[in-house]
Amino acid sequence: MSVEDNQYLIRRKVLTVLGQKFHVYNGHGELLGFSKQKAFKLKEDIRFYSDETMTEEKMLIQARQIVDFAAAYDVVDSQTGTKLGACRRKGWTSMVRDSWEILDDHDRPIAKVEEDSMAMAMLRRLLGGWIPQHYHITDNAGAKQADLRVRFNPFIYKMEVDVAEGATIHRGLILATGILLAAIEGRQK
Repeated sequence: MSVEDNQYLIRRKVLTVLGQKFHVYNGHGELLGFSKQKAFKLKEDIRFYSDETMTEEKMLIQARQIVDFAAAYDVVDSQTGTKLGACRRKGWTSMVRDSWEILDDHDRPIAKVEEDSMAMAMLRRLLGGWIPQHYHITDNAGAKQADLRVRFNPFIYKMEVDVAEGATIHRGLILATGILLAAIEGRQK
């Protein structure tokens, strides 16, 4: 995963029989990775590979507990075994407006992830997902780190990830956040 990339596209086929398949591309349309999430797992375990052969694991996103309303997901660089950080869903807050925290490798909050506005979040819930989601990632000082925008398509879920110039959060954590949003929030709509 290149740290020079500032634009990514996460694609998920909507009509898959068992589990979910994700493809991640850079801004030039080159495949960066592939993930196949198994269906009916009690504990989320998303493995991100270099391609569809699934021979080279690049990143692991794993829930800490089986069922947790405010679940935390550790993000690990599979190549080095290093924990990059974690993403934690803010349980009650996310009932009305999707809200997450990005944590560093010592579980300290370093950024927040929120839907664009409360009004749009309510509209999305009322209209059953016909209005695509848009998320902002900002660090603790309020500086924009990235925008994640879902593009409406009834057959293929597409999320564009635009990393801000000068972003300080690891690109792997930003991509892991996008994949989690596509996997967890995306299937709730």
